[in-house]
Amino acid sequence: MITLEELTPGNFDAATGIRVRPDQEHAVSPVMQSLAEAYVHPDGVAWPRLITDEGRPVGFLMAFLGIDWHGDGTVHRSGLWRLNIAAGEQGKGYGRFAVESVAAEIRRRGGTELHVTWHPGPDGPEGFYLGLGFRTTGETSGGQTVGVLDLT
Repeated sequence: MITLEELTPGNFDAATGIRVRPDQEHAVSPVMQSLAEAYVHPDGVAWPRLITDEGRPVGFLMAFLGIDWHGDGTVHRSGLWRLNIAAGEQGKGYGRFAVESVAAEIRRRGGTELHVTWHPGPDGPEGFYLGLGFRTTGETSGGQTVGVLDLT
């Protein structure tokens, strides 16, 4: 059974031990950086979770909830900030579970769109996100492609 767990002192080492494949390291920040970013966004913006299967850690996700997208108060968005699926656990549905879980949390909070960014290129996750129904917005953020999934 795949579940999400809040980060605690008891599962911190398991979460920070999640490593993507070496060829993916350029495309996603390590879990430790994500947790540091969650710490500096204390207003409930960051939503970090450990992904487990039968209690075994298989991945990490961090959503952003109601973030000030342009930094000027004009646009607030929610979405998937980070997705790290352990190297030996990819291709087993954990990424899809992560996206569906974030979508459910955004819906629960009244949101209607799930945003995500990804590094463009042949070795990036674009095919994964487009296959789940995301569409590109034509925007970039920090050199990454911005995608959105309609949750209505």
